[in-house]
Amino acid sequence: MTRDEVLRYLDLPSPSMREALDLITRVASTQTTVFINGPSGSGKEFVARAVHAFSARASGAFVAVNCGAIPRELLESELFGSEKGAFTGSVKTRVGLLESAAGGTLFLDEIGDMPLDMQVKLLRVLEERSFTRVGGAQAIKADIRLVCATHRNLQARVDEGHFREDLFYRINVFPVTLDGLDERREDIPRLVELILKRLRSQGFSDLARPRPAAVTALQGADWPGNIRQLRNVLERACVLYPGQEIGADEIERITHRRKIAERQEETQALLASLEGIAPISRESAETLGAHEFLARSEDVGAFLRNAGEFNFRDHMAQVEMAFIRGALGEVDGSVSAAARMLGLQRTTLIEKMRKYEIQREEA
Repeated sequence: MTRDEVLRYLDLPSPSMREALDLITRVASTQTTVFINGPSGSGKEFVARAVHAFSARASGAFVAVNCGAIPRELLESELFGSEKGAFTGSVKTRVGLLESAAGGTLFLDEIGDMPLDMQVKLLRVLEERSFTRVGGAQAIKADIRLVCATHRNLQARVDEGHFREDLFYRINVFPVTLDGLDERREDIPRLVELILKRLRSQGFSDLARPRPAAVTALQGADWPGNIRQLRNVLERACVLYPGQEIGADEIERITHRRKIAERQEETQALLASLEGIAPISRESAETLGAHEFLARSEDVGAFLRNAGEFNFRDHMAQVEMAFIRGALGEVDGSVSAAARMLGLQRTTLIEKMRKYEIQREEA
């Protein structure tokens, strides 16, 4: 993204975004480490790209890595690179992301999910400004500007023993905090304009045309997925109402239809996976919530005696998949928000999605 494109998404009317933009312009020209905190989908990567775009390193690379999306056994080689023969399958020397970002900016997104052993190694890089590839011995200069971000409360993570206190103070040099979209609804009209323009540039020739009532409806909606969720809603509007004016009724249908459908699909999948265990009829089960239904499924012994070939692992996998798809549907595919809804760590949910081959687009 160009400097102007990034600026447009940050130059918004809410006081919190005005303050954030002021902080970005002040710190960008320095080499200071920037720490961005805010909910998932609130625009943390835009802030990171703005810091890069407004800096003297703008001509260098901007390298982004999601610390929670890369398996822990691969994260070290992804960051530091590896020498030929460093491990099984390493048939050639591989440049890591730190080297790729030389002369530019390295953006560590969701750093709160970084494993503790990797936190130690990152701290050493920041203190010594050098690193070695996995399996290597030669020190390589770390010529990077570091920008970190997370949706987590890192101080709480430190208190819980999940994040190193010394690394927290090392990266929390210049904090920039972003509010969720629910707390800056005055930004929504401008964001609607920007997102629709971006959709046009991405191949949508016939855009939906929101009337003022539609924008008002968007301002009154709930946005647990923040700007990412708003973009999804507008993209669906363009698919459903190409070239048409839309009002509050259309927005209401778009924002609620999917949730209703997902709840129905989740209920049906859950009932199908548990059918035969509960000592109650399927019809009455459909009127119960999942927790109450499970609580009344008491006659497991009788079921197992008569089940024939019953595979517990397959059975529970179906239950897990139903809940994961249902949670993702509730939050427009936001993995972080779905993890909170399910009471899971974000990395645990990512692993389960990978295991069951569940994509965000399925939500």
